[in-house]
Amino acid sequence: MRVVLASQSPARLNVLRSAGVDPEVRVSGVDEEELQASLDNPTPAEIVVALSNAKAEVVATSVEGDAVVIGCDSMLEFDGEVVGKPATVEVARDRWQRMAGKTGVLITGHTVLRVSAGEITARASSAEPTTVRFGTPTDRELEAYLASGEPMHVAGAFTIDGRGGWFVDGLDGDHSSVIGISLPLTRRLLASVGVSIADLW
Repeated sequence: MRVVLASQSPARLNVLRSAGVDPEVRVSGVDEEELQASLDNPTPAEIVVALSNAKAEVVATSVEGDAVVIGCDSMLEFDGEVVGKPATVEVARDRWQRMAGKTGVLITGHTVLRVSAGEITARASSAEPTTVRFGTPTDRELEAYLASGEPMHVAGAFTIDGRGGWFVDGLDGDHSSVIGISLPLTRRLLASVGVSIADLW
């Protein structure tokens, strides 16, 4: 069974490869801000699921033959606000100064589409929340982290599988979801569209 990952995230690709699946990568080009603006008072989970759906559906239209398409999107819920990737270094710095020593919830939306003969024949989607306990980097550490450019490319301005991992004290939930794709949830979604992980190894 072919697997198509509707994401340009190297972290998601690495999670899947480490778990024995080497997907084809296709980027959707979905305008995330426009889609989010079109939603009517959505919950954080509804936002990321809508985005993961849109990405998977766009990519599915270009898939020929039989495959499963996996779409994902992540956002951080912190202090009553839902945030994605920071637009500037200043935003990332402010975010980290507010998050230091506190907790947030990283929510990742997942969509799995089964494609047969180029048509979507089954779909499943859900979201996975994970509580993140942030450490407190020193001013020098934070500036070095910002200078690396890493926080600019990830939801919430942090990672756990890169330099940001030094500043995360712990997680309550699935660590792979925080990286960008929950393996347990994806396995359940695949099963609901009739695909076993054993089919992908």
